[in-house]
Amino acid sequence: MTTVSTGTTTLAAPLRLTLVIGSSRQGRFAPTVAEWFREHATRRPDLTVDIVDVGELDLPHTFGAPAPEAAGTRAALAAADAFVIVTPEYNHSYPAALKNLIDAHGREWQAKPVGFVSYGGISGGLRAVEHLRGVFAELHTVTVRDTVSFHNPWGAAQLATEAADTAAKTLLDQLIWWGEALRAARATRPYGQ
Repeated sequence: MTTVSTGTTTLAAPLRLTLVIGSSRQGRFAPTVAEWFREHATRRPDLTVDIVDVGELDLPHTFGAPAPEAAGTRAALAAADAFVIVTPEYNHSYPAALKNLIDAHGREWQAKPVGFVSYGGISGGLRAVEHLRGVFAELHTVTVRDTVSFHNPWGAAQLATEAADTAAKTLLDQLIWWGEALRAARATRPYGQ
């Protein structure tokens, strides 16, 4: 386990959470949703937050190793203790750019928890989340059960509800529990498939 000494007390170091913005569309709403969630996460003293935005990446459209310029993304994902994926729902699933990011990396995801914040029409992006759960299971991650889901949220004010705040807290609590447990397990015995 990673620890920090404060003189008389030893505390676990904050988990490194990587928030993945999963849409690259022009005029996308994903950064607004991601910023709302980032504000919740940064209030937690047990987390530090990094952001990977697929809209700012130039990943190849082929399965396998990413381009050399993606080394910074690989390092950010590898350093993470946990992930939250912010995804819209496009045609009953998640965006191609997000799938490209996921498939261009492998070990970086392994033995780490993944949470989801979704948005969309009437389904609130939940069909995208259900598709992502299967993908992340294949990559040896643990997806946390509870999600944050926004139905027709097309304005920042619609994100600021008591129900959404409660859902964010629940997701973060679960993610931190799994993140600490899996970080300790990886430190004790490195994960390998």
